[in-house]
Amino acid sequence: MTTTTRSSASTRGSASTRTLLTAAAAAMPVWTVVALTQAFTREGFDLVRHPFSQLATGSLGWIQITNFLIVGSLLITGSFGFRKALYGEPGGTWVPRLTLVGGTGMIGAGVFVMDPGDGFPVGTPAGPPAAMSWHSILHMVAGSVTFIAFAAACFVLGRYFTRTGDRGMAVVSRLAGVAVIVGDGWAITGGPAGSVTLATGVMIAMGWLSLAAACFRKSA
Repeated sequence: MTTTTRSSASTRGSASTRTLLTAAAAAMPVWTVVALTQAFTREGFDLVRHPFSQLATGSLGWIQITNFLIVGSLLITGSFGFRKALYGEPGGTWVPRLTLVGGTGMIGAGVFVMDPGDGFPVGTPAGPPAAMSWHSILHMVAGSVTFIAFAAACFVLGRYFTRTGDRGMAVVSRLAGVAVIVGDGWAITGGPAGSVTLATGVMIAMGWLSLAAACFRKSA
């Protein structure tokens, strides 16, 4: 009876872990599909000039706001899956924490919307706004927290894979962390197509977290 009870508890625990990790694995695909679909269909939007965050403005802005909120919630849920899957392992403390922070930042970026600018939505004057609103400033803060958390989580995962002897995964983890830092840094310094490099870096880092969650799910 005791053995059967323990086996049942273990099965339930594994199922719970897999369910939580599924949420993290879904985060990047959901974000990418919703954001890119809007980028290619919303009138006046140009990814070369406009960041994905600007999709949260205008009459259809609720779609991107919902995208932020859902993906943030998926990451927060997934952070508990990382905690279960990596318990007692290198990175078992900080990967979950950083994923939680990243998810919370995504929700904050959805709640605090950036200002319209540079011709989007249609009818907005060209160029940046004359002054940033308080909610746009908070959006930038939330976004920065998210990017830093994603990069740090990738670096911690790199440490985990190094400790487990998977050098290929370790290298890719660190490159994903570098990608979001470089993409964000290029955008901040006003480099050409900064919104593209930012979007690419974020999708790479988030994608790696989602892929890692899917990998851990298989062994849970």
